[in-house]
Amino acid sequence: MLVEFLALSVVVLLLAYRWATANYNFFKERGIPYHKPYPFVGNMGKMLLRQKSMFDLIVELYNRGDSKVFGIFEQRKPLLMIRDPELVKQITIKDFDHFINHRNIFGVDNNDPHDMDNLFGSSLFSMRDARWKDMRRPLSPAFTGSKMRQMFQLMDIVANEAVECLKRDDIPENGIELDMKDYCTRFTNDVIASTAFGLQVNSFKDRENQFYMMGKKLTPLQPLTNLKFLLFTSAQKIFKALKISLFDRQSTNYFVRLVLDAMKYRQENNIIRPDMINMLLEARGLINSDKLKSSVVRDWSDRDIVAQCFVFFFAGFETSAVLMCFTAQELLENEDVQEKLYEEVAQVDSDLQGGQLTYEAIMGMKYLDQVVSEVLRKWPAAIAVDRECNKDITYEVDGKSVQIKKGEAVWLPTCGFHRDPKYFENPNKFDPDRFSEENKDKIQPFTYYPFGVGPRNCIGSRFALLEAKAVIYYLLREFRLVPAKKTCIPLVLSSSGFQLAPKTGFWVKLIPRK
Repeated sequence: MLVEFLALSVVVLLLAYRWATANYNFFKERGIPYHKPYPFVGNMGKMLLRQKSMFDLIVELYNRGDSKVFGIFEQRKPLLMIRDPELVKQITIKDFDHFINHRNIFGVDNNDPHDMDNLFGSSLFSMRDARWKDMRRPLSPAFTGSKMRQMFQLMDIVANEAVECLKRDDIPENGIELDMKDYCTRFTNDVIASTAFGLQVNSFKDRENQFYMMGKKLTPLQPLTNLKFLLFTSAQKIFKALKISLFDRQSTNYFVRLVLDAMKYRQENNIIRPDMINMLLEARGLINSDKLKSSVVRDWSDRDIVAQCFVFFFAGFETSAVLMCFTAQELLENEDVQEKLYEEVAQVDSDLQGGQLTYEAIMGMKYLDQVVSEVLRKWPAAIAVDRECNKDITYEVDGKSVQIKKGEAVWLPTCGFHRDPKYFENPNKFDPDRFSEENKDKIQPFTYYPFGVGPRNCIGSRFALLEAKAVIYYLLREFRLVPAKKTCIPLVLSSSGFQLAPKTGFWVKLIPRK
């Protein structure tokens, strides 16, 4: 019996090994240089074993390559890493019709309009081909300059209240230590509640309000959630067969009801509000709008509508908060930058005579824009961008033909370009002057793309920048940012999970300005 068991075990292991390594000759057969993969983990072993953060691993893989295209493996999946700005431009702009889609990692093959388990798969991020174009077109106006001006009034109220809540805590002269990640996610939560869902939420006063607590369950902050996500992307069919949801089902149901009830209430009461739900109702033809006279009414399901609000929350809650956290981290590490930025803040505050911050005022803050741009260079929101080829295409690279076939994927390593000394001198140094009026035109095109690149870039980038700038303005106006006891200096990234964060978290000490 023992012999049979051992024999069966050996056969199973051999079959598993063969399955895991079946694609490992992919680049060798095409004559493309590549990193040697390891069984089951490919080139992602250091990240999966928590030896390196995803960010540090991508930079390492980028630096180990020495050609314009380089092969890597995400577990079993071959990915062609693009290391040349001109090729990035070719793929994302000139040949966009060959690379319209992201990889289908969320299983966009579910045609049941009532299935709410895979909302991410029905979002603008995951939509493919004509459906993506059909959804992107009516959503784009929600993020234009004129709409941002309207939304900023709501953002500003939340940002001002967030800082006022700190001041009401009777901060001693020597300051208080603050968990910036908790603080910033509460802020982004309240902004999204107001600008997307039409809710008035204050997560600083009511720290366990339902909207915030449900939102936390949806974001990949826990190791178990990260593992679940990794398994889902590798075994979608198994998840579907076992009816396992990628996201917390209770939280998902909460947001589904929130959106659908808001839509019904606005229809019945003819309520118009400049937010995402209103845009989707207009595009669907459920409320009267002059826009409908010259456009086609979309046949979207409830799931399609809810999914857009869902992904807006998912991306805004975490990504925008991380941008604010890294900005605070860089300011406390670089006192000269903080002081120069404070001078600009103080000047704007003086010009406004201590009144409410305006859209025009914050858009005119050039040094603030330089600081945030440099934060996004060092710590980009999208550490890598993927594209899936939908029509065979061949490129001439370094005198060799490189064919990319339908269904194959390319990787554009954002953080690799951003940390490459060939494009950014002394890349580990925080230097906002790279983005000054005199220097920003010297940056080589397609080496800086923190929110993606081409027609499929992040639709909400203006929104994220605006809310981050508002928080930084108010914090610097009232406080000086210095290291706390737990502040991670020099900054070392946590190697657990996919999120970008220091090992000890984002901690800052706030000292009131006199």
